[in-house]
Amino acid sequence: MAGLIDNYQLYIDGRWVEPADGRYDDIDPATEQTVATAPDASVEQVGEAIAAARTAFDSGPWAKTSPEDRAGCLNQLGEALGKHADEFFALSQAEWGCVSSERLMQIDGAGYMSMHAAQLATKLTDEAVTGIGAGTTLLRREPLGVVSILTPWNFPHCLNVMKVNNALAAGNTVVLKPSPLTPLAGLALARIIEEHTDIPPGVVNVVTPSSLEAAKLLTTDPRIDMISFTGSSAVGCEVMRTAGDSMKRLLLECGGKSASIVLDDTQVTDEMLRQMLFDCCSLHAGQACILHSRLLLPDSLHDDVVDRLVALARDVKVGDPRDPQAQMGPLISAAQLERVRAHVAAAVDDGAKLVTGGGRPAGLDVGFYFEPTILTDVQAGFDDRPGRSVRARAVGAPLPRRRRRGGDREQLPLRAFRGGMGRRRGSGGRRSAPHPHRPGRGQRGRSR
Repeated sequence: MAGLIDNYQLYIDGRWVEPADGRYDDIDPATEQTVATAPDASVEQVGEAIAAARTAFDSGPWAKTSPEDRAGCLNQLGEALGKHADEFFALSQAEWGCVSSERLMQIDGAGYMSMHAAQLATKLTDEAVTGIGAGTTLLRREPLGVVSILTPWNFPHCLNVMKVNNALAAGNTVVLKPSPLTPLAGLALARIIEEHTDIPPGVVNVVTPSSLEAAKLLTTDPRIDMISFTGSSAVGCEVMRTAGDSMKRLLLECGGKSASIVLDDTQVTDEMLRQMLFDCCSLHAGQACILHSRLLLPDSLHDDVVDRLVALARDVKVGDPRDPQAQMGPLISAAQLERVRAHVAAAVDDGAKLVTGGGRPAGLDVGFYFEPTILTDVQAGFDDRPGRSVRARAVGAPLPRRRRRGGDREQLPLRAFRGGMGRRRGSGGRRSAPHPHRPGRGQRGRSR
């Protein structure tokens, strides 16, 4: 097979290992065809990866390697990622539907992340702290141990690289488990690390189990010191519960559905609306927790803004990610496509108005495609009801819009969302003085 698209084995302790539980298909969401087969790690093999990382930390050289030498390895990784960016982009198109306009963020930026981590590694030096009692106090940052990294299927390459980078920069060893929907993203990274860096065996291990039991070991095994997880809030809660038994350190980045709030004195420009649609909603086919997939509009602007956004949405070219003209690719899987369809149907059943989209784009009979979709008059509280969640874990294309009557600023229906990502960012207009009840004060959006 060409480039980085390959039928990989598991990467454990610097060796490629045949999977004990067979293989599973990796599906191209644009064609519904099998791209490759991925190795299905058994529970025992996940345990072997953890053991390799534990031994590499306790007995190997990495934790004792100087910050400068760790930085050198990360710079090697950054250079290799840049050199092979075209191959990673081809992989991203086939495995998770990345379109050309998203290449810079999803692919090309990864190498710079490694180089930035290399710079951070050299700053982990001892610092003298004054004003704390008698004598000299020295602040020393030491490696923690083995870090378990669990990444989602959206933005998998940059998340894999970012999390591995930072763990390595601090002197830790890692076991990376990418999503079963994007296993090649993690295994291709292992190949680059093996072939183009001086990172010792066992420092980075990549396993791709499909079973919950094998994946759960990465959150419960006592040999793991920290868990770095990005994914749904529901799974994040479970990770937190299981990690608590052994008091593991946690980095959780969980799901969210952010709101754009337009105030009545806003000058709504065409550029602002394009940013709302493309930068704040349709990126990665709407499959990101930090996107502004809800829009609250004042009554005075509602109809005009909706009409203009509908026109923009209908002009979006949805298509195969390998088409340079495609602006939006497919959803990640058949299950995700069904989930989005169900969300839209439930909203309409609950009284929302479907003003554009809501189905498969014309002419795209194959692939997990869904039209850019706009719903208006979405009922307050709709997404808190069982089985009815426009804010669900990884929402696809729909963009619900809600009308605000004049004078309702103090009563905006924006209860705290059960998630950690990107809540309460708004777009406001001109102001002569701060409004005492401005929505979201003190709750700024998070980004990765």
